[in-house]
Amino acid sequence: MALKFCDVRIIFIVAAVGFIFVQMRLFSTQSELADRLNSAVESENHCIREMRLLIDQISSQQGKIVSLEEALKAKEEECASLKALVRDLEGRGLQTLAGDGEKKKAAVVIMACNRPDYLERTVQSVLRYHGPVASKYPLFISQDGTNEGVKRKALSYRQITYMQHLDFRPVQTERPGELIAYYKIAGHYKWALDKLFFNHNFSRVVILEDDMEIAPDFFSYFEAAADLLDNDKTIMAVSSWNDNGQKQFVHDTKALYRSDFFPGLGWMLTKSMWSELSPKWPKAYWDDWIRLRDVHKGRQFVRPEVCRTYNFGEHGSSMGQFFRQYLEPIKLNADHVDWQSEDLSYLKEDNFVKYFGKLVMDAKSVSGPDGVLRAFNIDGDVRIKYTDQSNFEVIARQFGIFEEWKDGVPRTAYKGVVVFRYRATHRIFLVGPDSLRQLGIKD
Repeated sequence: MALKFCDVRIIFIVAAVGFIFVQMRLFSTQSELADRLNSAVESENHCIREMRLLIDQISSQQGKIVSLEEALKAKEEECASLKALVRDLEGRGLQTLAGDGEKKKAAVVIMACNRPDYLERTVQSVLRYHGPVASKYPLFISQDGTNEGVKRKALSYRQITYMQHLDFRPVQTERPGELIAYYKIAGHYKWALDKLFFNHNFSRVVILEDDMEIAPDFFSYFEAAADLLDNDKTIMAVSSWNDNGQKQFVHDTKALYRSDFFPGLGWMLTKSMWSELSPKWPKAYWDDWIRLRDVHKGRQFVRPEVCRTYNFGEHGSSMGQFFRQYLEPIKLNADHVDWQSEDLSYLKEDNFVKYFGKLVMDAKSVSGPDGVLRAFNIDGDVRIKYTDQSNFEVIARQFGIFEEWKDGVPRTAYKGVVVFRYRATHRIFLVGPDSLRQLGIKD
């Protein structure tokens, strides 16, 4: 009996121990689950907080977006208003400037980019002589790009209308190593001339650059030139520049010449001529393009013996090419020539062939290897014949004039003849192999 009671106690103890073990395992499992639940709750709370923070940030950004959209809308409305105002001003102002053909001889535009100091010097030179003819020559500054110094300087002149050309497209050069600047310049010229001729309807435009000074009779010269352009369609443009206008090569301030070589550097053209050039305007090197025979088509350019512009641009896109040798010594006319009282009928095509031909015919012919040396010992005009471009370059180098040719034409040449002064008043004529025939002279 005692044994059975002992067995029951043992079984009870084992059951109790098992029960306690099971309870401990259950407690451990419950604790672990509770910890996991707490961790999950904390993670959920963290996610809720992050989500709320993100929602707050999105709401804040949406508020900023709405504010920016409202500001953009206001700016667009302001721009639309300004554009309407500009169109109105152009309609009432600039069209009025161009509309009175009897009074307006030409718009004068100064092409600028990023040289405010140069621009100021040019503008001051122009304004020095502009006052008495302001009603005939409306002034413009056309800036290419965003240089703030140039823009501020241009806008500081009340008597000058400011234009700004903005083109941020990347420039693709046609050949490796080309300067992008020449492409930018050509694009700016087309934009500005299109605007002046087609938008503002000027019949003539005089183009200056931001590194030029002008002569006292600059405006009088171009007023007379306007009549030449109108009455003689064989003249493509009129320039105020002579490539061989250095002090030692000029004398007569009233002498004008026709030339097959486009001089540029202060020049006038008409709307009808621009209407021809604009659709085929080149991507770069616009001045050399005009010098091509296929472009000028036998038409010529009028130039003075003594320059009416002076180029002081040692620093620019051409990086001072030729400056010391050819540009710095240029003589700028200082006389007040009254061009309206001058008879310029000799410059008409038929008249000039005869006039210039007689000058060449009357000059003493010098030839031989010592021709240049002999020319200096002759008292009077001299003509020296060259056989080809290389021979011309040899002779030109001895005198110190420009040796360069473009499309078969030497700088300043008329029918192959290059003329310049020596010993003050006497002329040297460098005559091409076919020049005398073209001038109607028997050799």
